[in-house]
Order: sequence, then C-alpha cells, then structure tokens
Amino acid sequence: MLIFAVRLILEENGKLLFLRQTKRNGGRYTLIGGNVEEHEFAREALAREAREEASIHVEPEDLKLVHTLHRHKLQKNETLLVLYFKASRFSGEPESLETKKFKDVAWFSPGELPEEVSNPTRHVLKCIHDAEIYSEFPARSKVVAFWEEYGRNWGGFYAL
Repeated sequence: MLIFAVRLILEENGKLLFLRQTKRNGGRYTLIGGNVEEHEFAREALAREAREEASIHVEPEDLKLVHTLHRHKLQKNETLLVLYFKASRFSGEPESLETKKFKDVAWFSPGELPEEVSNPTRHVLKCIHDAEIYSEFPARSKVVAFWEEYGRNWGGFYAL
C-alpha cells in the first residue's frame, strides 16, 4: 500500500521542534506531520497537521520543500512517499494537542538529538544537511533481501 505523507521541519534559534509520542505510541520523538488526504495538496495537509498536532499556524505558501523520502516499512508492508517541508515562519506556542498520541513538545539542536529520534528521521535530517533532495530508506539492498527472504518463507513466491 502506498501512503502519501508530509512532515514539518520547524527551526527556531538553531533548534528543531519535535513531538514526544506517548509510551503507548512508541515514546519516540517525531516531527509534526501526517498523511495527505484525498482532497488536499501536500502543503495544505501539513498546515492542517501543524494546527491539529501542535497548535501552531503555518501558511502553506511559507512551506518550502527540502526533501523527499521514499520509504519502505517492511514489517507493515507499507511504502511511503514523504515530503519534508521547512517553514520560513510560524505563529503560536507549540504544544501537544493530540494528547493520546503525543505527550509534549521539545526543541533539540540537530547535532544533539536524543536516542529516541528514529533512524529514518536522522537519515532525513542528514540528507537535508547535505542538500540531498531525495533519498530512500532503508537501503535498496535491505528491501530486496527482506522480500527474497519473505519469498523463501512462502514457498519461493515473491515478485521483484
């Protein structure tokens, strides 16, 4: 299944904004964002997610595309196309509004991220730092190896 998603890179005073997931949702630090609904454009979806998740207002036209991630969530059999946008400005005081999903917000320097920031997020932030506009996660070799093993476990049937 292909999922079209968006994420927000919000920087202020050299620090990036993260939402802290509740323990039930993994307890990790994540970026503001979510899935793009059928009737939305990507920047509109991200502006909506910013309001819903963190009580901040961003104008869609102030969002600049900084990275595209093609991601495979192998265990869930999901493929994501994720657009990462950077906000040039925002208003409001960030706070967690979806308290069943996120317990609070935190600002971290990109060079001092806590362990609870996921590997895909670290990957994307490094790509943005290196001015790479597109990347894939995990590496293609890992995806191919996963599906080959999956095929062996199902009697040799797999499609690649």
